[in-house]
Amino acid sequence: MTLPETPPTPAGTDRTFQVDLRGLVDLLSHHLYSSPRVYLRELLQNAVDALTARHTLEPDAPAGSFGIRLYADGARVRVEDDGVGLTEADVHTFLATIGRSSKRAEKIAEQRADFIGQFGIGLLSCFLVADEIHVLSRSARTPDAPTVEWRGRGDGSYTVRVLPATARPRPGTTVTLTPRSDAGEWTRPGQVHSLARHFGSLLRHPVTFDDGTGAACVNPEPAPWARTYPTPGARSRALAAYGKEVFGFEPLDTIELDLPAVGLKGIACVLPETVPAGRRHGHRVHVKGMLLSEQAEEILPEWAFFVRCVVDAESLRPTASRESLYEDDTLAAVRDALAERLRAWIARAAASDPGLLHRFLQAHHLAVKSLAVHDDEILRMLLPWLPFETTDGHTTLDEFARTHRTVLVTSSVEEFRQVAAIASAAGLGVVNGGYTYDRELVHRLPEIRPEASVADLDPATLTAHLDPVDRETELAAAAYLAQARDALAVFDCDVALRTFQPASAPALLVDSREARHERTRSQLAREQEGGLWGDILGALRQEAPRAQLILNQLNPLVRTAVAIDEPELARTSAEALYGQAALLSRRPLRPAESSLINRSFLDLLAHALRKDS
Repeated sequence: MTLPETPPTPAGTDRTFQVDLRGLVDLLSHHLYSSPRVYLRELLQNAVDALTARHTLEPDAPAGSFGIRLYADGARVRVEDDGVGLTEADVHTFLATIGRSSKRAEKIAEQRADFIGQFGIGLLSCFLVADEIHVLSRSARTPDAPTVEWRGRGDGSYTVRVLPATARPRPGTTVTLTPRSDAGEWTRPGQVHSLARHFGSLLRHPVTFDDGTGAACVNPEPAPWARTYPTPGARSRALAAYGKEVFGFEPLDTIELDLPAVGLKGIACVLPETVPAGRRHGHRVHVKGMLLSEQAEEILPEWAFFVRCVVDAESLRPTASRESLYEDDTLAAVRDALAERLRAWIARAAASDPGLLHRFLQAHHLAVKSLAVHDDEILRMLLPWLPFETTDGHTTLDEFARTHRTVLVTSSVEEFRQVAAIASAAGLGVVNGGYTYDRELVHRLPEIRPEASVADLDPATLTAHLDPVDRETELAAAAYLAQARDALAVFDCDVALRTFQPASAPALLVDSREARHERTRSQLAREQEGGLWGDILGALRQEAPRAQLILNQLNPLVRTAVAIDEPELARTSAEALYGQAALLSRRPLRPAESSLINRSFLDLLAHALRKDS
């Protein structure tokens, strides 16, 4: 059988997309949303928008005269509202056209910002729990409008019938779902009630739930920040109690948020415990009372990881799934404004509540340090009060700078641990600059305390404070030092004899990470000499500074060691002193160093046993 040929299409002819409606419904209802539970939020959202439009038609109607009623008995879920309703033309235009929302009609376009939904696809979420959606709606725009019935099915088909007005005596809309057998988890009466409270507890319209035993109000009280309280203390306690109810922790403090320009109100709860740097918490964001997201990280800047917020806003724009916020200029402005509120709270605590500031900095000094790096005002205000690890213990820079006119700062944690005990005994003031932000902040101390000076600590600075031994002692130890240098040459380590406190420290290993990296690069260049990588590494090679093992003449063990006249024992003791100093530095050991420590220990043990026998 020969099929007729399709006539050629003239060049440039416009074509229309062919849409597989069943596949599109499946895509939107099963893949746009993160969980089936959002079906109830979408039904509530449609009802709230319909009520908003009804109030536009009847602005003089008493508050609370229009509401939303939920019913669930295990067999069906029904949502009724007293909203603006739909005509037959509206049903054909809006319920049967995916992506077109009735909120976009020209007659109410000027009130578009008053609606939560903007995309006209929310009703499709009901196909997550049901294969059929039944809608009865009666328009409030004409007095004798008939009732319109619409039945939509998951395969993309639908039917529309016009019924007598008595089918729904009052204007509004009723949506009924017959749950699928596999959707019982989300449509049980108790679950429907829980979801209604979860999503709609802050809605401004009255919402009730009835499971057949009687109606209960879902949102009996307005948001806590919208209530009146007899005293400021009562208000603070109520907001803290709400924060604990929502987030499950007792806030260190609550910060009230109010941005009238975008209609945003809410609270920020200060976490009572330290959180990892950069870990961003999700915040609860409501839009016009409807819960949008519990994980809205984008509402605050990254440095504000010490608070969790719950806010209700009028002008923030949700994404199509209404599970996050659309990144636009409004959201950026809100983020900046909320950041300013947090800065103002820190400033108030610093100025008027030292106890609160101390508790806050104990838990969240790292967050404040990250902010101070980029915020000069916070830097000036709080840098003197921030705790740092120093040779005087954990203390504030303000207190440390009073004791040490010159503040030395290390570039790494391991460098600080190498020199801390020796530097403290020598009277040097050293700050551990190896932690995130610390070195940069310490170098900015003179901006706040002009009388203080800050310098990086290098090996030369430390060794300059170690006293040399007299000439006779150095000559007597020359043979031992030569044997020690030979034994440790494999580690590019020089050996010197000095006196320093504390006398209990036998040796100090002065080495930096940069020097070790340079020595490793030089070694690789030698091993790859003549090859491509050898040439590249050779071009990068610099004169690598050697490590230095400084022996303490004040230590009895060292005085005994330098007098050893047995070459093998002298080498072993030098290796043991090097290994002990490397361990005290608490830096990662190289395999060769671990092997040396084990070998020197066993050799010394064998020597001791031979001597005893």
